[in-house]
Amino acid sequence: MPNAYRIEVPALLAEIQAKCNGEAGRAWVEALPRLARTALERWDLRPDGGLMHGWAGLVVPVRRADGTPAIVKLRLVDEETEGEPLALRAWGGRGAVLLLDEDPATGAILMERLGTRSLLSVPDPDEALGVLSDLLARLVALPAPPGLRRLADIARDMVAEAPAAAEELGRDRERAMLATAADVVRDLLDEPGDRLLHWDLHYENVLAGTREPWLAIDPKPLAGDPGFDLMPALHNRWEEIVASGDAARAVRRRFDLMTERLGLDRARAAGWTLGRVLQNTLWDIEDGEDRMSDVQLTIGEALLPRIRP
Repeated sequence: MPNAYRIEVPALLAEIQAKCNGEAGRAWVEALPRLARTALERWDLRPDGGLMHGWAGLVVPVRRADGTPAIVKLRLVDEETEGEPLALRAWGGRGAVLLLDEDPATGAILMERLGTRSLLSVPDPDEALGVLSDLLARLVALPAPPGLRRLADIARDMVAEAPAAAEELGRDRERAMLATAADVVRDLLDEPGDRLLHWDLHYENVLAGTREPWLAIDPKPLAGDPGFDLMPALHNRWEEIVASGDAARAVRRRFDLMTERLGLDRARAAGWTLGRVLQNTLWDIEDGEDRMSDVQLTIGEALLPRIRP
């Protein structure tokens, strides 16, 4: 069956790759049918269900030779995704999807198959945030293995880029927020941390499992301070923040719950969360934006009192 297997690459994935990665993205999409066949042959797998995809990967549900369900994830390997197998191996299935094997030559990874239900399906926002926070606490408890990107390097580059980027913003309030975020991160450069960070743990990256009720997927790992890992959960399910009627207060409530569950120093964690405001805004400016996202601005301003009471 693997020799005859053909996939039809989802049009949205092809569009995303062409937009975000240009010729490299188009070449990877064109190679996906061959990469899928190679993975099935390498691990003696048979297809078992419809394809799934995110922004940067294609997932092929399969069954192993003994009938065990699994998935093959095909990735365009870049600086954000190259450390995924290393992180999954370090976690060893404790709080995260279990890595079964990898093919460094093609970027394919074989993992256990989880359910399709994510934390977005949990209606109670406090329950969902509690689950995510407890999971994150387990993940960042590990020291980062050698070979991962380092927050120290990323933060240093962000601070250096901030002054020129601020000139691209059209409002004084936004320029002030960007400058403040850069100043706060500059003060933290000497203590960047050494924990194994997921970097992208939002509600859709937590899926129902069988070994454990909930497991993390799709890390973009780096070595650094756990405070840098809070942002995705702060801005995900943003409609609940807006519906509260006081966005700043709702942001601080989420932040306080997370830092309490993770046992983090709030001032330090708030500082590194402003680092994420800085990072996200730099990326937006690089993409041609001349305004700071209202979500990023709201989060940044809401957390300033946690840094400077």
